[in-house]
Amino acid sequence: MIAPTPALFLDRDGVINVDVGYLHKPEDCIFVEGIFDLVKRANALGYKVIVVTNQAGIARGYYTETQFLDFSAWMKNEFSRNYAHIDEIYFCPHHPVHGLDKYHTQCDCRKPAPGMFLEAQAAFNIDMQASVMVGDNISDLEAAIAAGVGLSNLFISSSIDRTITEIEEAQAKKLQIKTISSLKQVSLSNT
Repeated sequence: MIAPTPALFLDRDGVINVDVGYLHKPEDCIFVEGIFDLVKRANALGYKVIVVTNQAGIARGYYTETQFLDFSAWMKNEFSRNYAHIDEIYFCPHHPVHGLDKYHTQCDCRKPAPGMFLEAQAAFNIDMQASVMVGDNISDLEAAIAAGVGLSNLFISSSIDRTITEIEEAQAKKLQIKTISSLKQVSLSNT
């Protein structure tokens, strides 16, 4: 049997790209400073790189799953052009309040539920305790913790007009989450 591999789990909006609100078009995408270097570093250390993203824009009817998948293929290609590799992108198209039709549901995949993490763990034989999560919302990290991810980072980019709130700081402390302002601060271990 093949030994489990650690993963770098990344939220998309606010971690990979600047959160412009319901991003689904390449021309609206601005990558967060340091994201390509972080993914290259994870690749070099043998980590799987997995994106886990809630996509309420699908649930609300702002764009379709096909548009999301097309954008995701473009994004993965941009990483490849920058010598970085994303292994998989998992997404939740549901919303329990604002979802339309089949997307109006309480599911196991929408963070803070751990469904996307557990699906990735099964598909890629991931060592969750040796894995790392970077998210920009406490709900991202609650999902990671519920899935058994060993290290969670709350990323509040110093390049945007947002600071960590007192509530987020208290929640991060309670959940033993590391707060970071640069993707260079993400700790990855040799496998």
